[in-house]
Amino acid sequence: MIDSHCHLEMFGEEIPEIIKNASAAGITKILTIGSNIESIEETIRITEQYPMVYATVGIHPHETKSLNDEVLKKIFELSRHPKVVGIGEIGLDYHYEYSPRKVQQEAFILQLNLARDIGLPVVIHSREAFDDTISILKENNINKGVMHCFSGSLSQAKKAIKLGFFISISGVVTFKNAKKIKEVAKYVPDDYLMIETDAPYLAPEPMRGKRNEPAFLSYTAKALAELRGITIEDIDRITTLNANRLFKIENLPKGEIAYKIRNSLYLNVTNRCTNVCKFCIRFHTDYVKGHNLRLEREPSAKELIEAIGDPKKYKEIVFCGYGEPFLRLDLIKEVAKWVKENGGYVRVNTNGHGNMIHNRKILPELAGLIDAVSISLNAHDKETYNKICNPFKPDAYEEVIEFIKDAKKYIPSVQITVVDLKEVDIKKCEEIASSLDVKIKIRHLDEVG
Repeated sequence: MIDSHCHLEMFGEEIPEIIKNASAAGITKILTIGSNIESIEETIRITEQYPMVYATVGIHPHETKSLNDEVLKKIFELSRHPKVVGIGEIGLDYHYEYSPRKVQQEAFILQLNLARDIGLPVVIHSREAFDDTISILKENNINKGVMHCFSGSLSQAKKAIKLGFFISISGVVTFKNAKKIKEVAKYVPDDYLMIETDAPYLAPEPMRGKRNEPAFLSYTAKALAELRGITIEDIDRITTLNANRLFKIENLPKGEIAYKIRNSLYLNVTNRCTNVCKFCIRFHTDYVKGHNLRLEREPSAKELIEAIGDPKKYKEIVFCGYGEPFLRLDLIKEVAKWVKENGGYVRVNTNGHGNMIHNRKILPELAGLIDAVSISLNAHDKETYNKICNPFKPDAYEEVIEFIKDAKKYIPSVQITVVDLKEVDIKKCEEIASSLDVKIKIRHLDEVG
């Protein structure tokens, strides 16, 4: 994992031990954050001693009385260092007001403009000053950064995300009575989630009351995983990707043909699809749960089998990805046959167009190869389906219904899925599922995987 925010200079002579502890705990990168004139220079020295440490430079709102042209020039000079990846932490703090509000606001704007001009993201500190923070960010056209140690409400988190900002969750999410931040942590879309310690502050449970350090990041990751119904491995991958996306520390991962979420292994067999659904995640991002699903080319059956390894290691092998799997029917049959022969469980996620694609009923060919199928119905009638899914044939909706009926004859477990768009009558979809005697799953918009 990447600890996206801590203050290593505050550990003094103990820094070597702190770095050693972090590495032992699985922390691969640490961002040490500058906050005053002395610390921004010290952060640079630390990054030069430890390959895993990167830095940001900026003047904290508490210290903005000291910001002048000379200090601003120093920030600019240090920002050109190869291991400086952002400007921060900067922002507004109306709780203590160690610097007057007007002084904070002026310093905030100066540093935002510097960050924009040099092309670096910003690390934002905002305490009891959310409205002014968002207003200043908007007025200065800043949409690249992270809301550090977010402590606001869900509605405030949504406003920050709409502006393009990542939401960073600290150890506070482990506190028993932290209901507000738990709600935020559960909601934040994968593409906007980051994680931090803010060490030496805010030690998580069960270390609360002790001095915090990057090695304790795993406690926050565990709490996040439990809240979001995924694994710590998923949190690691998602938040590491996002830190790299924002701060450009490492190269981003290439497209994957097999990707794990929780204890299921998904096979990304094609990016082609016979629908152009207006809600489809593939039109907005390359990533699902931290995995890059944008293929450079379609994989062969041999490549998929090699990527699977032992199918019994997983709860299920799922043909899914960023396209319609049944466009590659022969590949599905070959790989599914191998999975079944080697003790695996097979599911296919499909839009139900398989018969239309191949101009024949394909499900008899899959009997004994597929254990479960999840079919995207997505609408309560043809008109709505055509409006939101833009299928390649105008009568696709009726064909999907027939596909569902056929699936019951050949596949042991059949489920339909519906996305809760405002145009969709969920109750009628549930009635359709009942009439077809199949299970139904309601998927939430923008919640994938």
